[in-house]
Amino acid sequence: MGLAEFERKKDEKINGVIYNMPRPSGYSYCIVNGNIHRIIANRLRKSRCFVSVENLDFKYHPDVNDDYLCPDIMIVCDRKKLKGGAYSGVPRFIAETLSPSTAKKDRTEKKEIYEAAGVEEYWIVAPQGKSVEIYYLENGKYILEQSYILQNDKELEHYNAETVISLRAFPHIQMTLEEIFDGMD
Repeated sequence: MGLAEFERKKDEKINGVIYNMPRPSGYSYCIVNGNIHRIIANRLRKSRCFVSVENLDFKYHPDVNDDYLCPDIMIVCDRKKLKGGAYSGVPRFIAETLSPSTAKKDRTEKKEIYEAAGVEEYWIVAPQGKSVEIYYLENGKYILEQSYILQNDKELEHYNAETVISLRAFPHIQMTLEEIFDGMD
């Protein structure tokens, strides 16, 4: 058996249909996810909550069916809702890192699912454009609260690399735009 046979294939099940998730092309996706995960994990130490990166399925309506998504970054706090490689509670935070093959689904279908499930904060992070969109759940609907495109040239008017972003439910978890995209150049 070769290594490829042991590799876990990522998939998601939406409305009873299983979708194989393509492997991201390029390393920028992994760098960004690693940066965000590391920052959150360091600040969640000694907490009942923990952060998962690309390895825990989210069963978004377990009382109805067995559909699931595999978010890139997810903070979960109700450990009683963990079973095997899946979480059936409501995550406090989810971030999806866009790749050319997943961008449309992350911005539409998955965003709608997270909204309906009650995920209070959703980030869409685009390594290619070095951008972050932050959505907060307000009265059952996502509202775009912040939208950033990294400008790390101090000579330019809209320099924002040191802009601090805090997670709404975890204000002590802070990161700068520069930290999110560190290692991309």
